[in-house]
Amino acid sequence: MTEKKSEREFIPLNIAVLTISDSRTEETDKSGKKLVALLEEAGHKVYEKKIVPDDKYAIRAEVSQWIANEDVQVVLTTGGTGVTGRDGTPEAVNVLFDKTIDGFGETFRAISFQQIKTSTIQSRAIAGVANGTYIFCMPGSPGACKTAWEELIQHQLDYRSRPCNLVELMPRLREV
Repeated sequence: MTEKKSEREFIPLNIAVLTISDSRTEETDKSGKKLVALLEEAGHKVYEKKIVPDDKYAIRAEVSQWIANEDVQVVLTTGGTGVTGRDGTPEAVNVLFDKTIDGFGETFRAISFQQIKTSTIQSRAIAGVANGTYIFCMPGSPGACKTAWEELIQHQLDYRSRPCNLVELMPRLREV
């Protein structure tokens, strides 16, 4: 179901994309490329795209730089949200949150259940806000990124979405 759009003007956001993987390169990063294509298709701007290894300190360092940068309104991460090996994105990012957006992970898993059934319990997708920057951490598969963007994130990052959206709450955009 598509959310209603009001008569408001679209506000393009600066979005940073972080792929978390020990094995992906720019050439093989399908999920990061998918997120870039989806956010650009929606009218947003890619502020920066990077790849870091599955290391909680490397993840935290990159996300910390972006949340300290007033030009970045949103950070999207892909990878490291599973339960195996070095998956540590939630542990890296959770400590940065001023507030957790519990509904993102809960709703993402509910939607994913329709597609991948009980395998969705392995997802530790999370979201929150840190220093006025919204952060969404998604699994590493292109399908999961597509689902998270199309079903949840794109609507909340569209100022025209009603009854409410995250853009109207962004302190960094209040001057706009």
